[in-house]
Amino acid sequence: MTSRRDFFKFAGIAGGAVAAASVSRVAMAALPEPVIQTSPDTMAPLVPNSGRPYNPVVTLNGWTLPWRMNQGVKEFHLVAEPVVREMAPGFKAHLWGYNGQSPGPTIEVVEGDRVRIFVTNKLPEHTSIHWHGQRLPNGMDGVAGLNQPAIQPGKTFVYEFVARRPGTFMYHPHADEMTQMAMGMMGFWVTHPKVKNPLIDEVQRDFCFLLNAFDIDPGSYTPKIMTMLDFNLWSWNSRIFPGIDSLNVRLNDKVRIRIGNLTMTNHPIHLHGHEFLVTGTDGGPTPKSTRWYEVTTDVAVGQMRQVEFLADEEGDWAFHCHKSHHTMNAMGHNLPTLIGVDHRGLSKKINNLIPDYMVMGERGMADMTEMEMPIPDNTAPMMTGEGPFGSVEMGGMFSVLKVRRDQKPGDYKDPGWFKHPEGTVAHEYEGPLSEPARFKAEGGQSMPRAQTLSQPTEVKVRKPQSHNGH
Repeated sequence: MTSRRDFFKFAGIAGGAVAAASVSRVAMAALPEPVIQTSPDTMAPLVPNSGRPYNPVVTLNGWTLPWRMNQGVKEFHLVAEPVVREMAPGFKAHLWGYNGQSPGPTIEVVEGDRVRIFVTNKLPEHTSIHWHGQRLPNGMDGVAGLNQPAIQPGKTFVYEFVARRPGTFMYHPHADEMTQMAMGMMGFWVTHPKVKNPLIDEVQRDFCFLLNAFDIDPGSYTPKIMTMLDFNLWSWNSRIFPGIDSLNVRLNDKVRIRIGNLTMTNHPIHLHGHEFLVTGTDGGPTPKSTRWYEVTTDVAVGQMRQVEFLADEEGDWAFHCHKSHHTMNAMGHNLPTLIGVDHRGLSKKINNLIPDYMVMGERGMADMTEMEMPIPDNTAPMMTGEGPFGSVEMGGMFSVLKVRRDQKPGDYKDPGWFKHPEGTVAHEYEGPLSEPARFKAEGGQSMPRAQTLSQPTEVKVRKPQSHNGH
């Protein structure tokens, strides 16, 4: 069997597919060696050097799993195991995932490929894998107890089927699903078309990521697994802003973004500066007659959405979930509304007792981005991220699409902040200000309330008596 060092020699930085010729016959009779990745950085696309060719995807803050070809079968090896995921700089979570990461590595295949996936369980409990959205034999569908026995700790199972249709899919456990998905067990799957498909356009950039959510108390490391809806960390590929990498593209690139939702609520994903088409769902590419331009698309629970657009506007464009509380990090969202309340006298008195006390929410929550308020170790600030003009005041599901004229084809490196042409940045107006004109209302209620005086009502109160009359 090839050593891990030899495997990475063939794999390269991003992890490359090992050709069959580079693996001995003895190794072919054994499992493919698992490849482990622990860096949270976005890895370069994995260009295939065996099997059918395709245009690879780039997984946001993730990577694509290498494979080997074994007598015409594309073989992968997934290891379900506890992992440590850096969700943002300085903030790490103890999760469960695959091959050193949460989410696990993206699996890329081509329509018609016969795929064999070995799954080794290194969790403290049994597991299984469901291949979400795939057409496959019933016994390969991965629902423990229904389609297969659960994979016990220390055991390895093998799944084998043909990737029958192109599209965007996911994988996740279907055993103790609530616990294991709450701990971060999931991954992306992309099946590329084997020939030109009239509903699938060629693109220059193809990104993918999963929407997932966690409930991790400030200062702690492990998610609460019984949370149903009140999550405090809304993430893309188990990363939160400012830990989510930017999507870096060349001006006039055709861009595809694939999004899968494995949270417990919907997410209206919104892109600034461009309009896009929804070109694919869990069911495959959408008919062209059903497509219309949007700037926001709602991704419901368990769904996939594939959007495409022409990146023809230079700049740094916000890209985020449009639910405002999904662009905030932990610290607790149960704060009372204190806008307009003057704390100055009270703050001074409290500071005599609690020197670190700070007013929160007196003028709005933006103050929190400017505070030097001490927070527990291993806690991400609620709103953070520095842009070229100051704090971005965001968290959670937020990133930036960076469109650049001088970005080289196939180059995914961060180009830095956009240099705005002179006269194209909003600025302070310093001229005279006149009093605003006040319009008088011309309308009224369509059904005004009847002006009737209510009659006084006499209410008699009778106190209950005990059985002995007292």
